Amino acid sequence: MARKNKWLIRILFYIYMLYIYLTVVKHNSFYSFLLLNTFLAYIPLEVAFHMNEKQPKALYALLFIVWLLFYPNAPYVLTDLFHLARFNPYDPQTGLMTMNLHMWLAFINLVASALACSLLGNWSIDYVTDTLQKRWGKKQPLWHFLIVVILLVISSIGIYIGRFLRLHTAYLFINPKWVTDEILSMWTPRMLIFVIFMFIIQFIIWVAMTLYRHGLNKYETDCQK
Repeated sequence: MARKNKWLIRILFYIYMLYIYLTVVKHNSFYSFLLLNTFLAYIPLEVAFHMNEKQPKALYALLFIVWLLFYPNAPYVLTDLFHLARFNPYDPQTGLMTMNLHMWLAFINLVASALACSLLGNWSIDYVTDTLQKRWGKKQPLWHFLIVVILLVISSIGIYIGRFLRLHTAYLFINPKWVTDEILSMWTPRMLIFVIFMFIIQFIIWVAMTLYRHGLNKYETDCQK
């Protein structure tokens, strides 16, 4: 990604988080959690900005571990959409949607965070996969697919940990033994089914974005002929 595009994304995220603070957090809204969740989802994107295949092994490994620990926070924001259930958008007398601007503002904030974090997180997973392929000398498309699948499975497990065990990534550094014990005891059939569900939705997003990029690249190639 071009340097100017990285700065554009940074600035837009900072503006959006400031907007959430001023319009949501400052008013002690129930949806104040969006600020923390959006910030945590932004971290892996920022880490990915600093990764490249030519870095020393130790530095690259450190950045990759940090990215991997924080990446599940990006698709995790999709699960915040369940808070849409708090809305009662229909007028009980007419059966039509009400023009409640506070409700629509909350709707826009939830959907905007979910879309921005999941889509830009999707870019980071593709980019990190590309750097891994270049470092390992495995540039075939099949390797790209396999690495992405593995990372999406790990991410899905991370979403379960965050949503049901309520363990933030920071807890790994604060109380690693407790986190390890919780993770070792979490494996159940229901947990694995949830992981499959989260993998499916992430995989669909990844496939859609991949098809979009390939279509855009083909269009640009055709235009240059």
